Amino acid sequence: MVRSVTRARACLAGFFLCSGLAHLTFGARFFEGIIPPWIPGKRKAINQAAGVAEICGGVMAVVPGAQRPARRYLIALLLAVFPANIHMAIRPQDVKGAEKFPRPLLWARLPLQLAAIAWVARALPADAAGSDPPS
Repeated sequence: MVRSVTRARACLAGFFLCSGLAHLTFGARFFEGIIPPWIPGKRKAINQAAGVAEICGGVMAVVPGAQRPARRYLIALLLAVFPANIHMAIRPQDVKGAEKFPRPLLWARLPLQLAAIAWVARALPADAAGSDPPS
């Protein structure tokens, strides 16, 4: 069966593209601020790498025939950035701008990471290999 890019895949791609661009532009300082201090390296470089990784994941989500690797990649990426969300919930005083958000909202972000993983799994089914049309 041949399918074109689904709306779910297109939305997923748009989400990761926008998130990646935010890491590299207007949201850079915020994202740098939520990187836990125990992660080695310069926060700016780590944030830029995360932004590029998200853009790559967004592109992969719509590449014909790349659903299975895109699924694995994006789930791994969401798991990799999860410590930053935990850090922000536990130590909002370490994150510039986090004090503007109610603490329960910072904790509520954590289950959203699981929802994002479920979204990736649903939009990029593992059994969809070969279901994309040739380019």
